Amino acid sequence: MDTDVRVETVRYPTAGSGVAFSSSAKVYIAPAGVLSGPRAAGIVASGRALPFGGDQAFCCAYLAARSGGKVAVYRMGVQELMDLHPAVDAAMAALAPALPRFGGVAMDRPRVMGIVNVTPDSFSDGGERFDAATAIADALAMVEAGADIVDVGGESTRPGAPEVPPEEEIRRVVPVVRALAEAGVCVSVDTRHAATMAAAVQAGARIVNDVTALTGDLDALRAVRDGGAAVVLMHMQGEPQTMQAAPEYANAPFDVFDYLEARVNACVAAGIPRERLCVDPGIGFGKTKAHNLAILRWLAVYRTLGVPVLLGASRKSLIPAVCGDMEPKARLPGSLTLALGGARNGANVVRVHDVAETVQALAIQAAVERAE
Repeated sequence: MDTDVRVETVRYPTAGSGVAFSSSAKVYIAPAGVLSGPRAAGIVASGRALPFGGDQAFCCAYLAARSGGKVAVYRMGVQELMDLHPAVDAAMAALAPALPRFGGVAMDRPRVMGIVNVTPDSFSDGGERFDAATAIADALAMVEAGADIVDVGGESTRPGAPEVPPEEEIRRVVPVVRALAEAGVCVSVDTRHAATMAAAVQAGARIVNDVTALTGDLDALRAVRDGGAAVVLMHMQGEPQTMQAAPEYANAPFDVFDYLEARVNACVAAGIPRERLCVDPGIGFGKTKAHNLAILRWLAVYRTLGVPVLLGASRKSLIPAVCGDMEPKARLPGSLTLALGGARNGANVVRVHDVAETVQALAIQAAVERAE
């Protein structure tokens, strides 16, 4: 069961301000009040905001201090935040620099990853692209519509989905990956199997997208390290077959953060450079509606890991859980809302089914944010 979160508004976290946590507390920081474009640099220069990578800045933040099973949350301006040195130093250092390219794609603005499922049973579009020619044509259409990355998967990881043997998964995805890579597309392969990772990278995939964060196959870390691909480390509680049975967290946003932090550190220790890593909090993977909403609310906290953040919420069951029952293809408005909110709240990549609509929505949002 999730613990209660105590929320306080703090203006002056100096003596007598009420910001008090033990030296053993773990501190999490989620930037808020995000600004973009030329005005962001000016406000940073004035000392009223801090860099948020690229041309973004933030002028306030939420600080959560976790200790003894409780989480205290404080809202404060950036100067008050900096006064909490040294507790906030690591997070601040991770936020400031512009992120390096991920899979060869610049992280200077929110990027769109189009979903291509070469499967008969994916929750949203299973069977529609269950042949290579259709999958390739649809993927190229996504690129034409503005997709920066195409994510090719040959195994459904929806709740209750059966596992697909790597040999069959390779048969499904490698021809698609190879054709797209030869066309110059940045291809990601969505797999938890080391053999599929290796085969897809050899065929031209630049990114491995693993729902198990390289824990589901003993050879996965080595396959990614030796293959030279970038990797998305996703959080999932349990296995696809059982993950939605009874998911439970002490506090979902921060439990997920701690897991992803550990996986980033494990990858670096195994010889995968941090510059090749990205994290995904795993919306809908072993999480209730309340867990998902809390993670979305705290999405910016994952940016303090110092790597890009991917958000995959397109057509997810969270949408009908909030809005009422509907088929996956009727979830476009909710999917766009989640993509736009994610981009505003720190997501560097949004993984979506509806590429053209998402690209247009993000372009309008960016234009408004940068207007004088």
